[in-house]
Amino acid sequence: MGKVRKQNLFNTIIAAFKFLLFWMTIIIQLPIIFCLPIGRVSVGYSKFFIWQLMKLVGVKTRVYGKLSSNRPLMVVANHISIFEAGSFATVFGGGFFGKKEIEKFPIIGWMLKKLGMIFIDRRPTHALDALRRVENQMKKVPYPMFLFPEGTTTNGGYVKKFKSTLFQFMDADFVTVQPVVINYRYLDSAIIDEETMANDFAYFDNVKQDLGLMCKRERSAFGQIFHMMVIGGALIEVTVLPPPILNNMDRKEIANTLYKIVSDKYMELKNKKN
Repeated sequence: MGKVRKQNLFNTIIAAFKFLLFWMTIIIQLPIIFCLPIGRVSVGYSKFFIWQLMKLVGVKTRVYGKLSSNRPLMVVANHISIFEAGSFATVFGGGFFGKKEIEKFPIIGWMLKKLGMIFIDRRPTHALDALRRVENQMKKVPYPMFLFPEGTTTNGGYVKKFKSTLFQFMDADFVTVQPVVINYRYLDSAIIDEETMANDFAYFDNVKQDLGLMCKRERSAFGQIFHMMVIGGALIEVTVLPPPILNNMDRKEIANTLYKIVSDKYMELKNKKN
């Protein structure tokens, strides 16, 4: 049965060495990323680049199902930690819609923008601008775009209600939307209990949580990466579901339909033995 690796001195030292390699990998490839044109080329390169980082962190991905070949394609998924984006990038390729705040992260914000992330200001006063950016991006890219409609990560015990604002463009009925379910496991595929999930694998802000167990310690994004190295990594199961029929629905109906599909499947899978 799976378990979290002990956080002893030996494992911490090994994690520190991996963390150093993690940053060296980023720094060494910064000149390459700088020269890449934003778009298909940079998104394609990100598969190789992020694969290296995920390997150092110890996160593996297992995929069930296939993405639609339709374009434009919007993929929506639940959001538990910071590693889902890496999994999508390595197994599917594609761009992401992310929170505007990420753009301000030193080095990382610039790098993510080069690798295909579109930053969205989700404040209500900026809704129209966010909507236009989503719609414009979906019209011009040949690869899938990924969105986490919860707007934040959770503790892994549930799926948070999807925000409906960014689905307004769906009234134009020009894009295929495909739901995907993310589920974390130990590397041997064993189930992770909710307390361990909240404290060791999930990455979230206690203030924003309204259901389930609260994390007992707060970490920065890079703190969570280091912690994952210490505890030995994880397996991310990605379950791709069929695109639902969303014709003639308004944005709230679309958000609620997709939320129910993803939430129901997640609750079915998270405690299911393989």
